[in-house]
Amino acid sequence: MRRFLGVSMALVVLGAAFVLAQRPKGPTLPGEDWVQLFNGTDLTGWIPVGNEKWTVENGIIQARTLTDGYGYLKTDKPYRDFHLSVKFLCVGSGNSGVFFHSDFKPGTADVSQGLQFEVDCNIGQHTGGLYGDGRQWIVWPAPENETVVRKGEWNEYLLEVEGNRYVSRLNGVPMVDFTDPQPKSFDGAISLQLHSGGAGHMQFKDIWVRDLSKR
Repeated sequence: MRRFLGVSMALVVLGAAFVLAQRPKGPTLPGEDWVQLFNGTDLTGWIPVGNEKWTVENGIIQARTLTDGYGYLKTDKPYRDFHLSVKFLCVGSGNSGVFFHSDFKPGTADVSQGLQFEVDCNIGQHTGGLYGDGRQWIVWPAPENETVVRKGEWNEYLLEVEGNRYVSRLNGVPMVDFTDPQPKSFDGAISLQLHSGGAGHMQFKDIWVRDLSKR
């Protein structure tokens, strides 16, 4: 009887080992595939584009205009399909945007490809809408959602890019869900924008990304 139990236990252990070996590699629980894109200490993993000032102070990315040009802070790697979570705070009169599939003309801050999810803390400026790639405004949020943005407070942005479908949520409210019939770019950096004009000051923190391209 003891010998039989010993053999049975051995079979159970071998069976469990076989099941574990067959499990797919990578995240198995919800949330495990979100990774920090900004480490809260410095700009590791990011590349400034243009002549504006990007620094980290007390766990916050500070973006300040120095010239009348545009400034960008782009990831040092491309993202094709992803979800992005970021908090932003508008300081002063400037505005911003979160670009995806972006790239720039060599040696300049001129965008050569990519769309942006708008960031502007003034009411009626279509934060959460899509703009860019030569088409200017592509889609706006519904009029009743134009007041969702919080001026002088931190705003929570959740952005989804999957193929040619682009979705934005601002402070928990769905803003746009747009399937682009004529996409012009499919891969590129995620870039934070600092708008031109000399009065811009933006803050960003708690930046997390879920890279769906690896799946």
